[in-house]
Amino acid sequence: MTAPLENKRILIIVGDIYEDLELWYPKLRLIEAGAEVVVAGPEADAVYAGKNGYPCKSDAALSEVDPSTFDGLVVPGGFMPDKLRRDPGVLDIVRHFHQAEKLVAAICHGGWIPISAGVYQGIRVTGSPGIKDDLVNAGAVWEDAAVVVDGHHVTSRKPDDLPEFCKAIVRQLDS
Repeated sequence: MTAPLENKRILIIVGDIYEDLELWYPKLRLIEAGAEVVVAGPEADAVYAGKNGYPCKSDAALSEVDPSTFDGLVVPGGFMPDKLRRDPGVLDIVRHFHQAEKLVAAICHGGWIPISAGVYQGIRVTGSPGIKDDLVNAGAVWEDAAVVVDGHHVTSRKPDDLPEFCKAIVRQLDS
């Protein structure tokens, strides 16, 4: 039996104080579905501490990532997005996925990175209620739902929404 995401490559962003579940649950679910998952952070082969203490070792440096070799992007939340949204290279990666109409998935505070990349204008999204005003001010159309899919964008609010978030990601990548 062929896995639904066989031959798909997914990039997940990591940095210090990422939300543990919002990185690990999608990573393991995507691997389970047959995807190759690459976790990239500010440095390659660095260990980043999760918000709840779970470590994650990066496979690659964000500055060395070629987004054209990936089928989708997942941006976890936590405090990490607030720092990484200031990195022009990270924003260029997000813009590449958006312009190529490839998956851009963000959960909770992960939406801060696409906000700073300027890709949410007119897009229906959800996210942590704590960034609702930021999303609206960035031109997004806010919805309070477990998951919102608008074109190639998939967004969710919090760790409790991870089952719906991951189902939507797999459906998006399998279409």
